[in-house]
Amino acid sequence: MSFAQTPKPPYYAVIFSSKRTEEDEKQYGQVADLMVELATKQPGFLGVESSRDLDGFGITVSYWSNLESIKLWKENVTHQKAQERGKRDWYSKYITRICKVERDY
Repeated sequence: MSFAQTPKPPYYAVIFSSKRTEEDEKQYGQVADLMVELATKQPGFLGVESSRDLDGFGITVSYWSNLESIKLWKENVTHQKAQERGKRDWYSKYITRICKVERDY
């Protein structure tokens, strides 16, 4: 991963912080890669940045042109199935935050 190439603000960021379980690392990685691939095809998607430490704490920030695009991504059926799997198997704790980026430098 590298820095997302975002446009001049304003735009939106969805910040997903999570703590992984020990459950099925390989399958998790495959699904995570699929979610990025699907998101890139979603209208309004601008980019993504992600990192996870050795203890399983991770942050993924996806960037979107508007709130409607974020809403449509949240309603994506494949994304919803991955979210349910994450809640059930892959995350011991998580939080999603949505914010408006008004300035970057």
